[in-house]
Amino acid sequence: MRAMMSYDWMETMRVTSQWMGASAQAMGSYPVNGLAPNPYFQMLSAWGDVTERSFSRMVVKPDWGIEAIVAEDGRDHIVTPEVDLEQDFGDLVRFRVQGRPEKKRKILLAAPMSGHYATLLRSTVQSLLPDAEVWITDWKNARDIPVSAGKFDVEDYTKYLVSFMQHLGPDTNLVAVCQPVPLALVATGWLAQNDPDSQPASLTLIGGPVDPDAAATDVTDFGRRVTMGQLERAVIQRVGFKYAGAGRMVYPGLLQLASFISMNAETHAKSFSEQIMRAAKGEAGDHDRHNKFYDEYLAVMDMTAEFYLSTVERIFKDREIAHNAFHIDGTAVDMTKITSVPTMIVEGENDDISAPGQCIAALDILTELPKDKTRAHLEPGAGHYGIFAGKSWRNNIRPLVLEFIDQAAQGGSVATPANDKKAPGRRKNLKTGTDGDGPMPV
Repeated sequence: MRAMMSYDWMETMRVTSQWMGASAQAMGSYPVNGLAPNPYFQMLSAWGDVTERSFSRMVVKPDWGIEAIVAEDGRDHIVTPEVDLEQDFGDLVRFRVQGRPEKKRKILLAAPMSGHYATLLRSTVQSLLPDAEVWITDWKNARDIPVSAGKFDVEDYTKYLVSFMQHLGPDTNLVAVCQPVPLALVATGWLAQNDPDSQPASLTLIGGPVDPDAAATDVTDFGRRVTMGQLERAVIQRVGFKYAGAGRMVYPGLLQLASFISMNAETHAKSFSEQIMRAAKGEAGDHDRHNKFYDEYLAVMDMTAEFYLSTVERIFKDREIAHNAFHIDGTAVDMTKITSVPTMIVEGENDDISAPGQCIAALDILTELPKDKTRAHLEPGAGHYGIFAGKSWRNNIRPLVLEFIDQAAQGGSVATPANDKKAPGRRKNLKTGTDGDGPMPV
């Protein structure tokens, strides 16, 4: 009951802050206040507007907001997200493009379950739609899932990926971003071991912690500093009475958001103070840059306690995937069974979440995969967000991923880009900093 009360206390504080913002905005907007030549009322209204919007967005799942794309015929084609396969903890969503011939490329985006909704990959989806049929894993907020639905941990996440790939078929190209990268690798290994005919046509792993110890970050340091008992007591709470998942043990999204903001508190404080000044001057817009970013950033979701804790323990502390020692339902998954799935690794030079070396460690596991079936790309100057949704993704990485998918479909070597005439050779190992054999970086 104590944990449930603490969850409801956080929600009470959020609702109170939202109400205070709405009240301040209304009080500062009375027409009679225009008779007073004091900017206090404009500032009060602006503060209330920004505050109410911010706290209300914390419990709202953002819309996909992809209305149309321009196809090869030069016309706008309506995009309709639709649930292709529904599950208790997450759905397989397809973005159907109306009035356009179906594309040969089929891409399944494995979205992170790390505190934000899958809509965080909105721009990634939108950039791929002109050239491919796109599906995405749309994970549900744990607070809205009844306790009767059971548990959901890293093994269940992996089994969901397996079921999604079996549903879509072997011509699907799996692209995993950030947190699901190691689990996508395990899912592919499970298929190679148990259902080879359902293996994906290609596997692209973007900025994920296959081996967290390959390069230290604040995330890995935190995982080392605390014990599992300390972590469970500090952050796990029971969903309160307001939601359908009442009683479920979760890592609350509001708590996750507080940790996000604390990492760059000064930057966020400056951004909000500047937005209040813009609102007071009448220069802020409902869909301006600040609101577009924070409407997504502040929208957080709860994770099941077992998923959060098993991620920390099994991936970061015990490094089960790095050691190729991951089990599903008590049965070992041998990722060396992946012998025919072309695999591409993408890392960002300035990634402070999954630093260079953590993701490319996958190639150390895939010992039976021919080197001409692998490719690695280190994007210069790119941070974590940039490698899947920023300028680096749009200008450099996306074209390489699509080219890699096409080369994989042709069945030949994928080790170098088609326009690179240099043969594969020796490269600098991103994990150890030494020279070693491997695919040429692109």
